[in-house]
Amino acid sequence: MIKIENLRKSFGETVACNIPSLTIADGEILGLVGNNGAGKTTLFRLMLDLLKADEGHVELNGINPTESEDWKSDTGAYLDEGFLIDYLTPEEYFQFLGRITGITDMDERLKRYERLTTGEIFGQKKLIRNLSAGNKQKVGIIAALIAEPKLVILDEPFNFLDPSGQNILKHVLTDYQQRTGATLIISSHNLQHTIDISTRIILLERGVVVKDGADRQELEQYFNVE
Repeated sequence: MIKIENLRKSFGETVACNIPSLTIADGEILGLVGNNGAGKTTLFRLMLDLLKADEGHVELNGINPTESEDWKSDTGAYLDEGFLIDYLTPEEYFQFLGRITGITDMDERLKRYERLTTGEIFGQKKLIRNLSAGNKQKVGIIAALIAEPKLVILDEPFNFLDPSGQNILKHVLTDYQQRTGATLIISSHNLQHTIDISTRIILLERGVVVKDGADRQELEQYFNVE
């Protein structure tokens, strides 16, 4: 379970996060939606101890990330290219992840994601930095999932993917949750995909939760979707 209490972060006069209380139950697929500047990425960075909160705290299964690193072994995340080691090839990168996580069956685990990689990532003799934006995105998402963590946080995972890749990713994420029982928290500008896979949707505006449990009609009205 994830608990957020009195969490606040400002950048100058701009309030990026102001959440008095929020609980996310185990096994939820939580879709976090909002326009640019809504505070989605800021919230993720606070949860992952990549930003220091002005006030309040986050608990991941009872652990405050600012006080202990025990949460890391149960958490996978991909927010941007900064999470990758881009001077490695994908093969080298996953070999490295296997060594630091103790995964001994990496090749077998990667086979689960063959549909997502579509033959464009492995065996290409390319460094990660030289992959397309979409393929970098796929490497980061797979890396977040490969150790089968109980909490997965993905920031705009559908970005840079073509329509086929987006649909495959939807299946990958829902299958992952059903197989592992993990909690997934996903931010996205793509309302359709978010609605399709989420068990709960939260709408953010300027760092504030304006609707918890938003449905399709409410989201379409909010974003003026005709």
